[in-house]
Amino acid sequence: MGTTQLETVPEPKYWHLKTVLSEALDSEFAVGEILPNERELAARFGVARATLRQALEQLELEGRLQRRRGVGTTVAPPRVGVAVAPARHTWPGAPGDDWQPVDAVESETVPAAVARLLETAPGDRVHIVRRSRVTHGQPVAAELLYVPSDVVPGFAGAASLGAPGRARAVLKELQPLELEGQDRTVELGSARAEDAKQLDRLPGAPVLVVTTRYVSGGRTSAVAVSTYRADTCRLTFGESEAVSLLAG
Repeated sequence: MGTTQLETVPEPKYWHLKTVLSEALDSEFAVGEILPNERELAARFGVARATLRQALEQLELEGRLQRRRGVGTTVAPPRVGVAVAPARHTWPGAPGDDWQPVDAVESETVPAAVARLLETAPGDRVHIVRRSRVTHGQPVAAELLYVPSDVVPGFAGAASLGAPGRARAVLKELQPLELEGQDRTVELGSARAEDAKQLDRLPGAPVLVVTTRYVSGGRTSAVAVSTYRADTCRLTFGESEAVSLLAG
């Protein structure tokens, strides 16, 4: 493998390096192959390791590379197409929903952004349902669904149920309610420690955060915060996969 020196270019050096590295990934490396270490790569391209790290981080963000615990940096497989809410008028947990219930707890503490969407006051009790999504055998998303306790008053807590059972019980209480509409936002974010563990990622890894607001009875009755792996997912919306959102 020869040495490639970068010439002076008008764009940031790390961005040009990213393009050069991307071409090398296409021509020299196979999916799953481990890249040389940073010292070797920096020497090959004649750049500082800080510049190299910026380029590698950008390629990870774009889904070209994966950093894996105890393995190193590997060439990522093509992104998996993941449909986001093809059914616009169903609650989470409805038939056909491919999310898996993990657990549910009741709490007075929710993130400030979620509390604003739910219009809850300090001290209001909220059910927090954790769910996961697996596609082609790999975890692709983790979700926290927030449901104010007064929205599902029939749910008594079911302390005797196991963790997945508690989650299913909250979801079951949602199904009879009339769903008037939903809206979504998508943002680029960083994986929190708990989500990173569930997704087999490093904390701080790039993720796509889809926030869904469910409206029933003229109010926001639930908010789902779904965290998708930005390195492996291509999010598709609607009934067709023709329109996609790529990270990076």
